[in-house]
Amino acid sequence: QVQLVESGGGLVQTGGSLRLSCQASGVVFANDVMGFYRQAPGEERDLVAIVTSSGATNYQYGVEGRFTISRDNAYNTIHLQMNRLKPEDTAVYYCHLVNSVNPGRKYWGQGTQVTVSS
Repeated sequence: QVQLVESGGGLVQTGGSLRLSCQASGVVFANDVMGFYRQAPGEERDLVAIVTSSGATNYQYGVEGRFTISRDNAYNTIHLQMNRLKPEDTAVYYCHLVNSVNPGRKYWGQGTQVTVSS
C-alpha cells in the first residue's frame, strides 16, 4: 500500500503563486511515476503534470511555462510550483502515483484545494 499526503493548497489572487507538495510513504519504488491531477467542480479529473524518477516531465497544455514539477527521490516527494495563477486553475489538486512494477496499481492523495480569485 502507498499513502500520498498533499500540502500547500490555499487561496491566492490572480497572478500569484503557490507550491504544492506530495509525500509518498509505504511500498514506494524508485521508478514509480508521480504527478498531480486536478478536478474543478462539474469537470473531469485531468492531468496537470507528471515526473519520473529520472526527472522527465510532462505537462498539460495550458500550464506549461507557468507550472514546474520536481521530484526529490530521497524523500519520495514531489513539488508543483505554480506561478502566474489564473482563476481557471481553481480546482482540487490530487497527487497520483503509478506503481512501476505493476502499473495497474494507482494511488491517489486526498486532494488539496487551490482557489484563484479574480
